Amino acid sequence: MRKWVVFIGILLVLGILPQMVSTYYLNLLTLSLIFAIFAMSFDLVFGYLDLPSLGHVAFYGVAAYTIGLFSKNVVGNFWLNFPLGIGMACVAAALFGLLALRTRDASFLMITLAMAQMLWAIAFKWRSFTRGDDGISAILRPDLSFIPWSLQDATIYYYFVLFFFVIAFVLMYIMVRSPFGHIILGIRESELRMRALGYNTLLYKYIWLIISGFFAGLAGILAVYFNGYVGPAALGIGISAEGLLMVLLGGPGTLVGPAIGAVVIVFLENIISAWTERWLFFLGAIYVLVVMFAPKGILGLIDKIISKKAN
Repeated sequence: MRKWVVFIGILLVLGILPQMVSTYYLNLLTLSLIFAIFAMSFDLVFGYLDLPSLGHVAFYGVAAYTIGLFSKNVVGNFWLNFPLGIGMACVAAALFGLLALRTRDASFLMITLAMAQMLWAIAFKWRSFTRGDDGISAILRPDLSFIPWSLQDATIYYYFVLFFFVIAFVLMYIMVRSPFGHIILGIRESELRMRALGYNTLLYKYIWLIISGFFAGLAGILAVYFNGYVGPAALGIGISAEGLLMVLLGGPGTLVGPAIGAVVIVFLENIISAWTERWLFFLGAIYVLVVMFAPKGILGLIDKIISKKAN
């Protein structure tokens, strides 16, 4: 009950913030919520299955490119493009799972990275289809006739993203605490033992990866509508690396932690990059400090401090 009270309190703060900040910081908040969804989807694989991946960006990028290509070349219908983008992200996750889930640890990381880089190369080289490194621009935000406001407005789009963030968080929260989620945790702790108990662990991991791809695809769709553009960077290793850092910074296996990590990284990245071109150095330094002094992330550090005070 206490957790839900805190959650509702945070929602109230998020609902009020657009009235208190400038357009610049409002856009950063919107981007933070988008990457919070991506980081939580990453956490499903890394935090709950203990599978490090540098190819998670593929699901994000495939959904983004699907929206961009269909919006510009076929039809800009949100009700058609949105499920199509999500579906393509799930297809990408399903294909990745067939090849990668029989491996673990460094092997899993390298295979997912290699497959994501293949998609990046296609996006970069197939200029006649994807427009290469120029990317696809002027992608309009959807016109939803059932609401009297335009998503072109930064504040309205923020609330649009906030709605999907809440839905995504609640769904993932329910899943990780469901019987299915407990099986996933059992596989993370001892896959051999779960097999001995009769569970088809490969199938469970496969379904879990597709679910993760679903939410990563949602983040990609919201991002392409936010930016009005998609290019090869949407399939690049940089976004996967940032997602990994967000999870590590906030605390893997928590959902809330990666969301917090996303907010911190997005704001730091934009503030530091406005001050110096060497902002990647500072992000790397943050990663080193987290590993050294807070290996369980921000939430783990907070729990440690609270435990010490209680004792």
